[in-house]
Amino acid sequence: MTREFTRRWWRAGVTLAVLVFLAGAGLFAVSRRAAPVLPTSEVTRGDFVDVVELRGEIRPVRSVVLTAPTQAGELRILKLAKNNATVKPGDVVVEFDPTMLSRQRQERMSELRQADAEIEQSMAEARILAEQNRTTLMRSKYDVDRAALDLVERDFLARLTIERARLSLDDARQRLLAVEEKIRSDQTASAATIAARQRRRAKVQQDLDLTEQSLAALQLRAPSAGIVSLMTNYNSGGPMGPSQDFREGDSVWSGAGVVELPELSSVLLTARLEESDRSRVEVGQAAVVRADAVPDREYSAKVAGISILARVDFSSGWPPSRDFDVKLAMADADLKLRPGMSAVVRIGVGRLASVLLAPVEALSLVNGRPTVYRLAGSGYVEQTVEVIRRGKEQVVIGKGVAPGDRLALKKPPASAIRGGQ
Repeated sequence: MTREFTRRWWRAGVTLAVLVFLAGAGLFAVSRRAAPVLPTSEVTRGDFVDVVELRGEIRPVRSVVLTAPTQAGELRILKLAKNNATVKPGDVVVEFDPTMLSRQRQERMSELRQADAEIEQSMAEARILAEQNRTTLMRSKYDVDRAALDLVERDFLARLTIERARLSLDDARQRLLAVEEKIRSDQTASAATIAARQRRRAKVQQDLDLTEQSLAALQLRAPSAGIVSLMTNYNSGGPMGPSQDFREGDSVWSGAGVVELPELSSVLLTARLEESDRSRVEVGQAAVVRADAVPDREYSAKVAGISILARVDFSSGWPPSRDFDVKLAMADADLKLRPGMSAVVRIGVGRLASVLLAPVEALSLVNGRPTVYRLAGSGYVEQTVEVIRRGKEQVVIGKGVAPGDRLALKKPPASAIRGGQ
């Protein structure tokens, strides 16, 4: 019984070992026949679009700069809209502290009242002086008339008396002329005094009007819809530290730009085109824009302008590169696009219809010839191809492959390559 049981266990062990051996051999054979696992891509037929890819920045077509009122002296920001906030026409964006201008207005109003009082006093003094002069004039005329009566010749008057009367008349006439001259002088002086005080009042009134205008300008309102972009306060920061944007509580000099309001209705994209690509890009070419901050959609654009002269970029190393400024008009911009955003623009510079397309990664150079590795059964076939056009992501193949072929995206190991053509 024990011997029979041992024999059965021995037979079962031998059978199990044989099965394990056969399974391992089968797996080894299968692994020898299977192609190595490599990333592949299918050859397709379609339209090839050659593109020039640039990085650019979203900029507004128009923008408005709100500045501190002029002739207002030093101001302090009392309220300030948040950076990147959206505002509507008429919204208060910046409000300055009115304390200093209010004090100046009170001073100007006090000076104006004093000037009015001085003018009234001068006019009253002129009226009193004119009345005194009229009285003196009447008296002088009376003296002349009386002296003229005394000069009438009579037979019983002595010659000496007549001469004295004639002298009295001449004296009265001289006094009358002096009074008349004094009246004219007093009138001129009074008019000059009143005019001078009126000019002073006009100057005070002008200063008051400017102060009133400055007070009205202490609230800077948005003339149109836009996005708040705070400008740099160059008086901030230390000698070695960077300047900061304007903030509430900052002092502002007269006429300083505080806020820029780019309009939301239209934006454009500005980029720099390398000198080597200048001949490929033309005004009117279509482009696709993808903003870094809006990854879920693409925008359409067209090349709107290219600078005539290249600009030297010394930041690119030595020798410095020469780039052209490019502007692209956005065709379907929305409120998601904000000025200052970075974006990638792909400008279509050429198109080939109904051609064979393959990824650039599938192309290699073998002995100086363009070559691909086509998946065929359990291996890869090294295939020389004819390249018609090469782009950044795709190549156009004229001969050597067919639609539906799968090409390795990197070179297979030598054991997996079955042979070349």
